[in-house]
Amino acid sequence: ILVVSVGPPVSVHRSLTTTLPCWINPPQSAEDLEVRWFRDSDFDNPIMLYKEKKVSVTQASYAGRVSFGPKETKSDGLKSGDVSLKLENAVIEDAGDYTCYVSSYKGYDSATIALLVTGEGHEGGVNADYQRKDGYNRVKVSCESEGWYPKPKLRWSDQTKDLTPGTVLYGNDSSGLVSVSSWVLVKSSSEVSCSINVPNNAAKEARMHVEGPSAQKGKEILVKTAIKPVLHLLKVLQSKAKMFLFRLVQCYHLTTVICSCFSNLFLFLSLSTVNIKLEDTNNKFLTLAKNKLRDANCASFPDGESVTCLTAVKGTPGFSSGRHYWEVSLGNPDLGLKRSWWVGVTSAPEISQKFDLPNTNGFWFLFSSPDRADRLQFSTEPKVLIGCPRPQTVGVFLDYDDGELSFYNVEDATLIGSLKATFRGEVFPLFNPGKGDKSPMEILHKVEEKKSDDERNCVVSTFLESGNTKNSQVSQKVNRSLRQSASQNLAYSNEAA
Repeated sequence: ILVVSVGPPVSVHRSLTTTLPCWINPPQSAEDLEVRWFRDSDFDNPIMLYKEKKVSVTQASYAGRVSFGPKETKSDGLKSGDVSLKLENAVIEDAGDYTCYVSSYKGYDSATIALLVTGEGHEGGVNADYQRKDGYNRVKVSCESEGWYPKPKLRWSDQTKDLTPGTVLYGNDSSGLVSVSSWVLVKSSSEVSCSINVPNNAAKEARMHVEGPSAQKGKEILVKTAIKPVLHLLKVLQSKAKMFLFRLVQCYHLTTVICSCFSNLFLFLSLSTVNIKLEDTNNKFLTLAKNKLRDANCASFPDGESVTCLTAVKGTPGFSSGRHYWEVSLGNPDLGLKRSWWVGVTSAPEISQKFDLPNTNGFWFLFSSPDRADRLQFSTEPKVLIGCPRPQTVGVFLDYDDGELSFYNVEDATLIGSLKATFRGEVFPLFNPGKGDKSPMEILHKVEEKKSDDERNCVVSTFLESGNTKNSQVSQKVNRSLRQSASQNLAYSNEAA
């Protein structure tokens, strides 16, 4: 008696390898039997035929991609009756039913197994545009992604519930992959997520904080949230540091000193400033000089013009807790702004010299593309597009404990955007100078400057209780000003980053 058995339906990601399990019950050698794998009812045109101890592949589309493969590591293959089909470099057209047919001079049997080929989007973006509807300020958020199979599901949600999209549209490219696009209207100052997935696969999700225009400015604001870093820190600093923001300064001399104390809007970020050093790995495609880097002067790169891990480098030290801030210069007035770059963090022990974008797992960065001067992008899937011009200096604020990475335009003193992540183990600063720019990328270092006697007298108001009347009056004015500013921007402080 010859009985053929197969396993449950198999799912494989496009371009990967899988095995369609098939075996004989009870176990017996199949070395002298005939084994035929075919699709649908096409018995006479098999994918692979084993006969008289020889394997032949008759369909050109499967040439070099099919063979016998063990259904489990302990299998003895044909000797034990394991006639499973190994399929390499799966393509969308491979999806469907496969029949495993085994025959001998005593009889024959067959069984059918289903193969599902999936494709997860590798291109796409999330964008936001302001519009006014029904007298209310709303933000139209759109989400689009390509490279899926089969037809994916798209879901919108905010922090409390699922959202009903305005529309969801699907399309197919020449290779059979599916694209999806959708939009939804949300209120200003809200957090929205767009998640896309195919059956039996985890969803890829992009989250963003969106802001509508203020009543005073009436400007169009995309994902970029224009808030002052001082107010952002109201959320991220611990309780004692919050008091520090409101009970800020006591200057023992008059108000001219107060101006110098506040001359830099990023005064508080400087409390967490770290001087980052570049890790020299002798990468022949990079030129490093102290804290500056750029692409090497190569006639051509093996990965072409695309910016990939080939020109990426880590910085030190690494971080496994706490809050840390550093700044990166991306151009100067003489040489202009850099057009392509990456700035962020990575948990990878080593950066692989692969010719593609890194997997989103373990890499979190902001980057610029040469072809879009008005858009920046996060390394998320689906990708988040941020509508703002290229900055000259980017400030990076890593809040490891709260799982948040924020990027600032230092010259404009605005938040470009923030992304949430779960950091595990040690993470390191990540840099990529891109290719073909005249300007180098420079990691800026904090230099301790000599301070005047007046500036040295500028101390934290923890000592406000010192009793000096004039000093208390100055401090009270500063506190009132800060409290008034914070009150006017309460919504921003609650939704910072």
